[in-house]
Amino acid sequence: MPARSFEKTLFAIILLGYLVTGALYAIYTPPWQAPDEPAHFNYIRQIAEAGCCPRIERGDWQSDYLSQLTTSRFAPEHLDRLDSIQYEDHHPPLYYLLASVVFKLSAGDLIALRLFSVVLGAAVVCLSYVISRCIAPAQPQIALGAMALVAFTPQHLSMMASVNNDALAEVIVALALLWLFRRNSEDMPIWQLGLIVGAALLTKITITFLGLIVPLAIWLKWRRGGGPARELLRSIAIFLSVAILIGGLWWLRNITVYGFPDFLGLAAHDAVVADQPRSADYIAQHGFAVYLSQLTGTTFKSFWGQFGWMALPLDKVLGGWLYRGFALLTLVGITGAILAARPWSVGDRDATRPPMSADAIIVLLAAMLLVALQFIYYNIEFQQWQGRYLFPALIPIAFLLVYGIDHWRARLLSRWEALPWLTPLGMISLVALDIYLLFRVIVPGLSPT
Repeated sequence: MPARSFEKTLFAIILLGYLVTGALYAIYTPPWQAPDEPAHFNYIRQIAEAGCCPRIERGDWQSDYLSQLTTSRFAPEHLDRLDSIQYEDHHPPLYYLLASVVFKLSAGDLIALRLFSVVLGAAVVCLSYVISRCIAPAQPQIALGAMALVAFTPQHLSMMASVNNDALAEVIVALALLWLFRRNSEDMPIWQLGLIVGAALLTKITITFLGLIVPLAIWLKWRRGGGPARELLRSIAIFLSVAILIGGLWWLRNITVYGFPDFLGLAAHDAVVADQPRSADYIAQHGFAVYLSQLTGTTFKSFWGQFGWMALPLDKVLGGWLYRGFALLTLVGITGAILAARPWSVGDRDATRPPMSADAIIVLLAAMLLVALQFIYYNIEFQQWQGRYLFPALIPIAFLLVYGIDHWRARLLSRWEALPWLTPLGMISLVALDIYLLFRVIVPGLSPT
């Protein structure tokens, strides 16, 4: 089969595999057994029933009731007050407005709303391929491998099949990255980036890092082209004006509702969830070394898979080797990416594996760094060791890991022409793990007893 036809076939297999597996997760994951799913569902319900937008208030967070729900695995006899769980009401409204249409059409069906997230996730999966193809156009195996890793990372698949605003947030991040990496982006008006980032400001606070990534990319492009400084300032001014004009509508609303200077609603949120576990309390009780160890270990595990409300880690699954396998994959990817980027390795580089541009590397690393800093900042106050908070940078993470894995493949198995396709085929094999985890771990482990 010609290489291009095989590439199209693998693309279709990955997309179809994601849609089928995502639908299975949406249908068979026990109700409400995804982080914060009841609160996201109730935000949608409030918009469908009363219009936009709800405000977060005292009583929306009930730690005792949430503990009762999670420890009983959301047993039906405890769901009588489920509609009072509303602590996500501070979020920007774009996802919830779109999902409210599905809510009305399906009469508030949970599975229908989950499938809406699956469809949004399909856009993330497809865009991850297109973005990777733009960054490394001569290496389709890397684009397909990154696409498959985004599609079939177990925790990410689980989140894409639940009710939350993450899928739309990731679509918007992907659209911004695609705009930045497209080869004809010089011919595209800069105000389009303002629209994309403006939509980000209306979707989720955790993707506002795009407001820094875009000016960085604009500066890198200006530095490479060597134009006048006024062109740089003009581009950044246009971008910021459009983005702030759109996001500012939500900020003004929040100031009206919560008072100045709480334009993001975060102070109101923190006051409502005041009894959430705090990092300072944990450090005072256990010490900083234990805190750092738990933060690192739990974040890594929950990035790959720790289901439900962090209640179902995979330490004992497949003989306890699952996390070790993901650690090995991560190590191989990171070391391979570092070796592939070495300045001294350019001379012996395979002609079919041209080096990435320095600008692309800077943007990818900056996105990962900013998302990591957001995660660290959040954990300075609250004890939230959840790897899913790193998913806004999943496309850069997946690309660099697969790029590194393929570097090792090229060095160790370069004699066989067909072997470049081993990289995406290895990532596609994760779908078998996803199905195993759903029916042998998630369903029995999270269903009410």
